[in-house]
Amino acid sequence: MAGHGGLDGRYLLEFQVIGASVKVSAIDPRTRLEVSIVGPSNAARADLSRAAVNKLEHMLRKRAQEAASSGSRGGFTV
Repeated sequence: MAGHGGLDGRYLLEFQVIGASVKVSAIDPRTRLEVSIVGPSNAARADLSRAAVNKLEHMLRKRAQEAASSGSRGGFTV
């Protein structure tokens, strides 16, 4: 795992090579939100990291917008 700059400082990145592919998971430790992408194992780590972090930040913004529009005070719906 490696740290990456995020909105509040750091995200965690995990790389798992699976044959000719690599799964990259990006985790926001503050919210515990995790997203994953899959790319070619010969792609640059920086490109894979950027794609995973972009997806994570998109999901964080989406979650914040949903919380603001529903008047939520936190937690989650099951």
